Amino acid sequence: MSEQNTAVQVKILDKEYQVNCPPSDQEALIKSARYLDENMRKIKGRGNIHGAEKIAVMAALNITHDMLRKNRMINESRQETSLQVKSIEEKIDLALASSRQLEI
Repeated sequence: MSEQNTAVQVKILDKEYQVNCPPSDQEALIKSARYLDENMRKIKGRGNIHGAEKIAVMAALNITHDMLRKNRMINESRQETSLQVKSIEEKIDLALASSRQLEI
């Protein structure tokens, strides 16, 4: 059974928005709006970009760049971990094979 969407009020750059989402996602939505608001305020505070739309686009680009960089780091870490696990498995296999030969 799907959850009923409810309206959540969020404030971004002193403007209020009403967003519908399931109750289970409300906390994440509020945190996301707060994160976006903080990013937009930093950009606005630098003073070199004017207009809410341009500030929003720059914030979206910055957030997307960070997300992609973190995803790349996670994937690299997964690959490295996978190689380490494979190396450990090979060492275990060698140790077991050696142990079997000693038993014979």
